[in-house]
Amino acid sequence: MTAATPLHAVRDRTAPGAAEPDQQPHAQSTTAPVVPFRDGGPAPLRPVDPMADVRAITRGTVQAAMEVLAGIRPIHQLARRLDPRCLAALQHRAALIRREITRTGNPALARLHRNSTVRSVRVCEVRDGVYEASAVVVDDVRARAVAVRLERSKQVWRVTELVIG
Repeated sequence: MTAATPLHAVRDRTAPGAAEPDQQPHAQSTTAPVVPFRDGGPAPLRPVDPMADVRAITRGTVQAAMEVLAGIRPIHQLARRLDPRCLAALQHRAALIRREITRTGNPALARLHRNSTVRSVRVCEVRDGVYEASAVVVDDVRARAVAVRLERSKQVWRVTELVIG
């Protein structure tokens, strides 16, 4: 029996008290409910929990920011997610890192922010439409903490604070 096979489709006919096909299985479904569009087609599946949305956005944004600092992602890819002040601060930090690498040629600096991986994300709701999150990021040299503040405006999540330790 595979995980995709419904419980009522596979029955052991020899087992006493085997469940009938019309009985509900004991396992709960883990998929989100499908809400139809106005035209009658199914809506795309989205997490019901807004914390899951914020957690996923935080994870992706932090990962992208670390790639900008490593020099493997262009800064403009974060322009829609970060507010202008955060974008300018991240761009300034990335430029300082690049300048210091070329000035000193230090191999330890060249490994800084390389192969970054977001290990964990914690999210807390501050008020309606405003969340704060923290992430733990591990790269080739060290582990660091990242703090993020997300605000929802016009149905879009925007990072208003980004502090990389």
